[in-house]
Amino acid sequence: MKRLSLPMVFLPMLTLVALLLTPVAGHAQPKPSFRVEGEVLKPRTLTQDDLLKWKTTEVKAKGHDGKEHVFKGVRLVDVLDSAGVTLGAKLRGENLAKYILVKAADGYEVIFSLPEIDPEFTSQTVLLAYEMDGHPLAKGEGPFRMVVPADKKQARWIRELTTIRVVFSKD
Repeated sequence: MKRLSLPMVFLPMLTLVALLLTPVAGHAQPKPSFRVEGEVLKPRTLTQDDLLKWKTTEVKAKGHDGKEHVFKGVRLVDVLDSAGVTLGAKLRGENLAKYILVKAADGYEVIFSLPEIDPEFTSQTVLLAYEMDGHPLAKGEGPFRMVVPADKKQARWIRELTTIRVVFSKD
């Protein structure tokens, strides 16, 4: 009777473990993303990889902890512009009745009017951040969040952003 060596006994078990840990093609975890939808010309689903291709902006602001941090991301106005939202010189008349409804994973929602984020109306920067102090946003904070340095309270600094919906205000 032939005796099996110890490595020969464990080889089938190791192969099984390797197969179980290998992601199946087509079933890899999707990258975190958020959706831009509603009154837009080009609805979009964006990931951090998409945002990294755009011009980045950094802002210094006091976070919920009361300490100053450096947030990095893209301007909300640039995200909206990429979806074909009416901005700049065309933002007049009935288009001034549009607003942005931003939703979080936990159902929290906040709004912004278009003029409060458009550089032709305001000097404030509303940032869609994906980093804080040179690190990706922590779980529970990101992967995406709004940073509104001009707001006295951080109530609109929505965490775990999932959707940006442009809405036409109707009576």
